[in-house]
Order: sequence, then C-alpha cells, then structure tokens
Amino acid sequence: MEEMARAALACGMRHYGFSPHSPITVESPCNMSFDDVPGYLEEVKRISSLPELRDCRFYAAMEIDYLGADWGPANDYFRSLPLDYSIGSVHFIPSQEGIYVDIDGKFVNFEKRMHDYFHNDIEYVVDTFYAQSRAMIEAGGFDILGHFDKIGQNASYYAPGIEDSRFYKDNVESLIGMIVDRRLTIELNTKAREEHGRFFPGERYLPDLIDAGITILVNSDAHHPDRIDASRAEAFEIIDSISHGTNA
Repeated sequence: MEEMARAALACGMRHYGFSPHSPITVESPCNMSFDDVPGYLEEVKRISSLPELRDCRFYAAMEIDYLGADWGPANDYFRSLPLDYSIGSVHFIPSQEGIYVDIDGKFVNFEKRMHDYFHNDIEYVVDTFYAQSRAMIEAGGFDILGHFDKIGQNASYYAPGIEDSRFYKDNVESLIGMIVDRRLTIELNTKAREEHGRFFPGERYLPDLIDAGITILVNSDAHHPDRIDASRAEAFEIIDSISHGTNA
C-alpha cells in the first residue's frame, strides 16, 4: 500500500483512495479476508501520517462484491466499517445450480468456467451479470458503480459480436436507465485500454451518460504501481471531446 501511495504522489495525485476487493462469503484469492480488515484500516492511517506523503490525501475504501440479497454493499457489515467511500461491483454470478463463480479476470479462466459451471450458455452468463448489477443498484449501499459492463470483454472473446446483439444492448440500456434515474456516480475503468483496447464502460455508452449529466470517476484500477495512471489521460480527452461535441 505504501508503494502505491508513493506512486500516486509521484505522478501528481493529490487525493488517492485505496479500494481493495472486499471480504466475501465464498472462496476467492482476489478478495481480502475478514481478518485483514483492521490491519488494512490501520495501514491507511499510518500512510496518511507519513510526513513525506502529506501532499496527498489518502482514503480508506473498498470495492464491494455483490453476491445477492445476503451479501453486498448494503450489508450491515460494510455499513459498520469506517470507510470513506465504497465501490459496488459484480465479479461473481450464480451458476444455473446456484454456485457463485468468478466471471472476471483472464479469458482462459473464463472459458474454462463457461464449460465447468455454465453449460457454455453465454446468454445466461450475460443476462445474469446484468440482473445481478440491477439488483445491486436496487439494494444500494455504495457510492460508485464499478465497471458496469465488465462482462463485455470476456463475453466478446467467447462470442465475438455479442455486444452488438439486441439482447446484450437491452441489458446495457436497462442498466444505464437505472444509472440515470438514480443519478449514480460511475467508474470509467481504464485498466484494459492498453492490452484490450477498451474502457469499462465502453466508449459507445459515454455520450448518453455524459448528456445525462452522470458523474464519472476515471480510475486506472491499478493493481501495480507502474500502472497507477494508465490510460487516464486518454479517458479524460475522450470525455472532454464528447462533452464539447468534438468526438468523431
């Protein structure tokens, strides 16, 4: 965390939020444990007290996974924590048998899980991802909606062209409608730009969101210090061009 903090200050940031993946009720190598939470919160305080980092303000946050009605950002556990803000995200969805499975991350893992858990039914996976996202919005409890079309990347590698299908567009349009109606703050996640050529949400959705006056947080979702500002400048340029009507 201190290495990330120093990288944030070095690239000129004056505010930086830590948002590790929250504890969850299923096994996951990507999520912090419940036992690690007190130490995490203390580490944010320690970093904030370092004199050489005083020019940047640091925040304790979490990216909270939604796992259905019994676990998500609205859960009392997260309400009890002294977090400065929270990001609500969907990384896991229930299989047809009700087993929560990680559908994020590398495509090679996604492809295997499609076979092992989802009967190779990509429409089920997409529909369920967006249904979980809508349910999370209904439940509330978060400040920022994280990478709300993240499933598009793996789904498109699995079924090229799926994002242009009517059923996929209907899912995204329904979610955007909820975002606009509730005036949510959304994340524009830049982590996949360099490797996969895309943002989350995709550029195609930005004009409607910007026209509606939705607040957009541009975030590199950096898991490594050298990527802490990755593709953020490009994202701001695209937002500015859309806002001023100069986008192609």
